[in-house]
This record gives sequence, structure tokens and C-alpha cells, in this order.
Amino acid sequence: MKPKKTNLAGGVALGASVLALSACASSPVPYEKIAVAKASVQRAEQNGAPEYAPVELSTARDKLNRAEQAAAHHDAMPASDLAEQADIDAQLAEATAAEKRAQKAATESQANLQALRQEAVRQPGSQP
Repeated sequence: MKPKKTNLAGGVALGASVLALSACASSPVPYEKIAVAKASVQRAEQNGAPEYAPVELSTARDKLNRAEQAAAHHDAMPASDLAEQADIDAQLAEATAAEKRAQKAATESQANLQALRQEAVRQPGSQP
């Protein structure tokens, strides 16, 4: 009887080991998601986020760094989640920067138009 208990315990241990290994295999480190997040951060940086959306960009960079650290420690789930969040935050930074640039351009255009109107009023013989 004793050998059966040992075999059963060995079988349970073997099964647990196989289950643990299969769990690791099913959650690979998300290098592709990290690469996508990096590209989004770089695009945001190139499109004015450092000037117009520094908070959003900083958040994206922080999450990207944390995703890279989790990947280095083979923590697939946190790395994946953080990479996705970094990507979204970088896209938000880029969109925020684009909106603020457009607002600034509109304000400058309005100011230029107003200056032209004032100049036209000052010139004799012109109509506003």
C-alpha cells in the first residue's frame, strides 16, 4: 500500500509542475505590446506632447518603463496591462497636443485677422 501513496503523491506533484509550466507558456512576455507602446510614446513626443501634454506624456512614459521592468522580470500580465495603458496614454497625449496646437493656431489666426482689420480701418479710402 505504501508504494501507491508515494506514486499518488508523485503524480500530484508532477501534475502541479505541468500545470505551472503550462501557465507560464500561456502568458508570454508581451514584447509586441511594449514595442507598440514605445512607438506611440515616440509619436507623441514628435507631435508636441512635451510642450502641450506633458502630464499625459509623463504618465505614458512611466507606464512604459514599468511595463519594461515587469517584462524584464518575466511578469507577463502586469507587463501586458501596463504596455496597453502606456499606449492609450501616449495616444491621449498626442491627441491632446494636437488639439492644443489647433487651438493655439486658431487664436493666432484670430489675432492676425483682427490686426489686419484694424490696419485696414487706419488706411484712408479703405473699407473694413
